[in-house]
Amino acid sequence: MSDTTPDPRLRLRVVFGDGAMIGPGKADLLALIRETGSISAAGRAMGMSYKRAWGLVEEMNAAFRDPLVASTRGGAQGGGAQLTGAGAAVLAHYRAIEARAAEAGAEDIAALRAMLRDISGGK
Repeated sequence: MSDTTPDPRLRLRVVFGDGAMIGPGKADLLALIRETGSISAAGRAMGMSYKRAWGLVEEMNAAFRDPLVASTRGGAQGGGAQLTGAGAAVLAHYRAIEARAAEAGAEDIAALRAMLRDISGGK
């Protein structure tokens, strides 16, 4: 196996039914909204349009009992967005699930990686 082979990533999606779910994209969006204070800036950082980012925020706000993101309209003072307490809790729980799953699966992930074909020859 080549030293240039990227480390494997574990990507989890928690699906609750009726379309309600949280996965790596929504978690990353929440984290970037917390970091930037802006839905549009978070979307740009992820390479998505404001419309797509806002749509994901609306999905999350509708799926959970309490909204995950609170936003204020733009204007002279500019708008903004921030995670609510529920948003911070959802993000923390999701990241904890990711960490536990990665730790629990580390041995099996390493075994799978060892079974991969060496494709470092320019493919």
